[in-house]
Amino acid sequence: MRTLYFLLPGTTQQFGGGGLWAELKIFNLAQQICHAEIVTYRQRESDHLFLEDCLKQANLDDCIFIVSWGFDVAKLVAKLKHHNVIYHAHSAGYRFRLPSHIPIISVSRNTMGYWGQKSPNSLIYYLPNQIGEEFCHLGKERDIDVLVQVRKSSEYLLKQLVPALQPHCRVELLDGYVEDLAGLFNRAKIYLYDSAEYWAVSGVTEGFGLPPLEALACGCQVFSSVNSALADYLEPGFNCHKIAGYSREYDIQRILG
Repeated sequence: MRTLYFLLPGTTQQFGGGGLWAELKIFNLAQQICHAEIVTYRQRESDHLFLEDCLKQANLDDCIFIVSWGFDVAKLVAKLKHHNVIYHAHSAGYRFRLPSHIPIISVSRNTMGYWGQKSPNSLIYYLPNQIGEEFCHLGKERDIDVLVQVRKSSEYLLKQLVPALQPHCRVELLDGYVEDLAGLFNRAKIYLYDSAEYWAVSGVTEGFGLPPLEALACGCQVFSSVNSALADYLEPGFNCHKIAGYSREYDIQRILG
């Protein structure tokens, strides 16, 4: 079986984020069925191969390079044009094109549809991100009324809705890395996530949107935008509430109700 090389700019905190954590989970799964290694290409790390060194190896015909970091994909594909490459697609909209011989594995149906339109002659597959087993409903008492995702959130959520909620309930702001995110979700009654504005400004899409799914798995009521890949699994009126709908007062009424 071929060796899989997962290309990442780095694995340290400066590269931290949903894309990195999701890619590391896929890497760990791949290691269970074949030989897989992380290869960094922006910074050298003692625990991992570096791309320039890797490319000096004599025989790479039995290797497949997995590229995923959207902003770097075009350059990496050009650099690896004589090697086997797979694109593991998270967000869409980076405005590059891929040769049709490069297979595309999409983490969401939204991204799969994007590449189905943009690259109709490519092999395209669907492989959603893994949700960790730790994300489950523990049945404990919840002492946080409203948990708010700060990163990627809209100005409306942070500057209008949250200040209006704070006098009436306990609101916690999630604005950094949390070691036990599942534990935090199990303490919260309601989780707020509104990323539509962030992604519209950035020009690319929500690749998967793990946090609302993880919150649902832990028993939270979720108020969220339903942009891009979030629409893969969020259905307002069934498993979530659409945030920023109609008016701020209507949001407040539903959250406090």
